[in-house]
Amino acid sequence: MAKVYLNKKIAPRIANGHPWIFSNEIANIEGDHNPGDIVDVYYADKSFCGQGYINPKSQITVRLLTRTHDTIDETFFYNKILNAWKYRQRLGYIENCRLIFGESDDLPALIIDKFNDYFVIQTMSLGIERWKPAIISSLNKIFAPKGIYERNDVPVRELEGMEQIKGFLSDPFDTKIIINENGLQFEVDIENGQKTGFFLDQHDNRRAIAPVVKDADVLGAFTYTGTFEIHAAHYGAKSVLGLDISENAVAQANRNAQLNKLDHIVKFEAINAFDCLKNWSKEGKLFDVVMLDPPAFTKNRAHIQKAVSGYKEINLRGMKLIRNGGFLVSSSCTNLVSPDLFLQTIEAAAHDAKKRIRQVTFQPQAADHPILPGIENTHYLKFFIAEITDK
Repeated sequence: MAKVYLNKKIAPRIANGHPWIFSNEIANIEGDHNPGDIVDVYYADKSFCGQGYINPKSQITVRLLTRTHDTIDETFFYNKILNAWKYRQRLGYIENCRLIFGESDDLPALIIDKFNDYFVIQTMSLGIERWKPAIISSLNKIFAPKGIYERNDVPVRELEGMEQIKGFLSDPFDTKIIINENGLQFEVDIENGQKTGFFLDQHDNRRAIAPVVKDADVLGAFTYTGTFEIHAAHYGAKSVLGLDISENAVAQANRNAQLNKLDHIVKFEAINAFDCLKNWSKEGKLFDVVMLDPPAFTKNRAHIQKAVSGYKEINLRGMKLIRNGGFLVSSSCTNLVSPDLFLQTIEAAAHDAKKRIRQVTFQPQAADHPILPGIENTHYLKFFIAEITDK
């Protein structure tokens, strides 16, 4: 096994538990190795740091799997997946959950989502791709699933020298399935939906809107397949309008409304939500609750300020559409926008809109997406509810 020695001056995050080692943090490598191999990693003083997989083609040259001298084999991955499942079960995430959340479960670059008896996996680095057969074997042993599908149609794989692919890792099955969430049913398009087909990370947050939407006229922007809007109708909203630019997403949202017999309360429209927020605020349209759940505005540090400007704009426009004493429900899944920065952006939007905000709740993603202190990318989702009043 090759040995990787780190520079004397490395980021403290490595010693503090972060599993990523960048190319400029490596002093030298001893021994033959191929991309994707397991290597031993040592600090500059020759003390042991851990074991991980290496890919010189990637800016993240080594991703650590363990800080001990474990044997990295199929049993290693079986135990990691089994422990992750036991953890979710203790927290009550049984039917649907993010089973593996990459670094949070000590399996960097691996995502596994569980939808009933079906699993969707993403292997987003060469090192974890090498262990895909062991991962599939472990899922079959632990769950005996009805189906496994890979959604590796993600550009990040190309940074690792891999192609984008998707397809069955089990016998073929109908990739449009129905799941239960918070007493509601939703269609999940495993093959063609965004990410893995459904955003499990908002599971608990969708439940959190219940107190503020009862008897309210609700507007939802960037609805995707309508999960927040259908929850609002389920929790007693008087009327719900959802906006999304995607015709396919709106069609699926309407099917979800019909599935839950709520299509008499919630309606969806395929339209540019950015334009609507801007135009309707000028026209003086008002709602009791405005919900904003946009896609990530950037994945590049160079564009953080542009993302912040985008969040400020939509939140400002959203606030102007809220009746005095109504509520704003706002989310950000942009990893590079920190929780503090997101709150500051909303406060700046309120100032410009001449509104006063009173926080109801501010929370992260659901607990089946665990947050590890010191690993910023594990705390990516920000979910905010506030009362909005005139100054």
